Amino acid sequence: MDDKSAYRQKLEARLDQWRADIDKLEAKAAELGADARIQYQNQVEELRQKQDQTREKLEELDKASDESWEDLKGGFEKAWDDLGTAVKNATERFG
Repeated sequence: MDDKSAYRQKLEARLDQWRADIDKLEAKAAELGADARIQYQNQVEELRQKQDQTREKLEELDKASDESWEDLKGGFEKAWDDLGTAVKNATERFG
């Protein structure tokens, strides 16, 4: 397996974990009163948007040639870090 494939597999696994964390937050929101539910839902929506942006960056990375994917990796890692931080903060705040 080349570096690009191994990197992609690692990222896919982490995205799956974050998706599960976001799903848990969304399920918890359904159990709350109206005001708290709105806060949760707003946070979940923001996380889903970051997740979509990260997935788009991953697809760009995946489509890149073997020579250029290293160059794209930096931009992807910023989106990756943003999503990771947002999921962590939301889980600590609401979890």
